This record gives sequence, C-alpha cells and structure tokens, in this order.
Amino acid sequence: MTTNRLIAEVADPPSSLTEARLAALRIAVLVPCYNEAAAIAQVIAGFRQALPQARILVFDNNSTDDTVAIAHQAGAETRHVHRQGKGNVVRRMFADVEADLYLLVDGDATYDAASAPRLIEKLLAEELDMVVGARKDTATEAYRPGHRFGNRVLTEFVARIFGRAFNDILSGYRVFSRRFVKSFPALSIGFEIETELTIHALELRMPIAEVETPYYARPAGSASKLNTWRDGFRILHMILRLYQLQRPLSFFSTIAGVLAAVAIILSIPVLITYIETGLVPRLPTAILSTGLMLLASLSLTCGLILDNVTRGRQEMKRLFYLGIEGIRRD
Repeated sequence: MTTNRLIAEVADPPSSLTEARLAALRIAVLVPCYNEAAAIAQVIAGFRQALPQARILVFDNNSTDDTVAIAHQAGAETRHVHRQGKGNVVRRMFADVEADLYLLVDGDATYDAASAPRLIEKLLAEELDMVVGARKDTATEAYRPGHRFGNRVLTEFVARIFGRAFNDILSGYRVFSRRFVKSFPALSIGFEIETELTIHALELRMPIAEVETPYYARPAGSASKLNTWRDGFRILHMILRLYQLQRPLSFFSTIAGVLAAVAIILSIPVLITYIETGLVPRLPTAILSTGLMLLASLSLTCGLILDNVTRGRQEMKRLFYLGIEGIRRD
C-alpha cells in the first residue's frame, strides 16, 4: 500500500462533523512505534489528510532504524520512551499529552486512516468514552489465521467474565475521551495493553462502541513484532490477573468449588468404610480431604473479603473518572 493510495482512500469527514466543531477540539493522534521506518510516513500522511487539525505524535520505543528521522521529516512530533514495551509507551502517552480527544493507532500502516473521522463522529454524537475500530481484513495476509483464532478465543473469554461489548478486544485502533485517558491506570508492559483498555472500560461501565474498519497488510519491508504464542499467553495472563482483581468473589469461589469437590470425592470411600466398620483405615486420605475442605473455606472467605475491597476501589475509580469533565455535543 503506497502513500498515494493511502491518501487517495481518505474520505471527507461526515457532514455532521463540521470543521468548526473539529477546530474547537484538541485532537491528538498517538502513534507508538518500534522499527516502523517502512510504514510510518504512510501513517502520518494518511492521518494528516484525514484529520488536518490534529496533532500527530510519534512515540519511539528504542527503534534501531530510521523511524524517528522519517517521522520528523513527515511533520510529526517525535518523543522517546526508553522502557521497552507498548504498554509502557501508552502509559507515557496518556500521562504527557493533553487533548480533548485521543486517537491511538499503530505505526505499521495496517489501520485505515480514512475511518478516523467516522470513529470520532461516533464518539461525539453518542457522547462515548471509547470507540474501537474492529478490524475487517482486506487481504488474507493482513490478519494471520493464528492471530484471528487467538483474538476470537480471548474475546469470548473476556465476554464471559466481564460481559460482551466487543468483537475485537485486541484492536490497536481506538478513539478515547479525555475522561477515559486520564482515569486509565495503565498497568501493562507490552501488547496486552489493548486487553487492559477494554477491561477498564467494562469495569467502570463506560459508554463505549465498536465500529468496523478495514485492516490492511503491512507494506513491503515492514515486519510484525507480534509473537502469536508468547503474546497470546501474556494477554491470557493479563485477563486472569484482572479477573482475580476485578471479580475476586467469582475467582476464589471457583477455586473453592474445585477444592471442595475434590475433598468430597476423596472422603466418600472413607465415610462408607467408617459407616460399615466404625474405623478409619485410610487416615492419610481423611486428612487430605479435611485439609482440602479447609482450603476451600479459606478461599471462599478470601473471595468475600476481597470482593468488598474491590467494590470500594471501583467506587473510588468511578468517582475519579466522573471528576474529569466529559465532552458535550453543544
């Protein structure tokens, strides 16, 4: 996909999104980059055409190629983040950049710049806090089968735990309100940041939406930094960790249920023998089943205590979120 093609595909903003309305808003396009010299110029050109009034900021994460020089030459502001990992970059972006609307996009030219006004229009018209650009691949090589399958599994897993709201929780193309950005704790280090963004919105029951957008193959000379298995396990670990933190009663109740079931299964032969003979010849089994039942009780107790703690923490996060002024249509 050449620069000329990318620019040619950029459509005019929706009529309801007037130039005056856009001019009154501070829009920041945030582009985390690591060795994207082959694609960054296309990304900057596309978003400069789609959102001419926006600031485009490229946050470089220790690139060893010409990413920074090319981005600077293309007219973007460039900054450096020395802690490696996309999560670290996003944390720095959200902390340092002041704007009314934030658009987060990868620097690999796979996301459609022409869709940016549509995502912003959706957020403004419905007064939302996050709009996710759900990927619709335009070529087989754009979205590898392993990544597609992993995304589907993880999306379903998150839906069962936190509620269904998205079809693509791993999309790196998102628009946020200032209220979302400044209330987001950003605990992730790497590519699991998209999962954390999604769960943060679900946890606080924010107004959110998803808009389907084209997804392109990387340009020639650009290589993906993703590792299907490594990053998939890291994302799964993040989901389990957030499940424990945000749904402790459910998490520890599940553990308690498993331990109690094993304890009961082990105790049945011991109980039958005791009823028949009045003896407990399988003393180790009896001790083991008793210990497992005690652990089940402790796990359930931990879940009850942590659930109260979590509710208090969620209330504080919600109050902090509400303390940040949101964007109104008028």
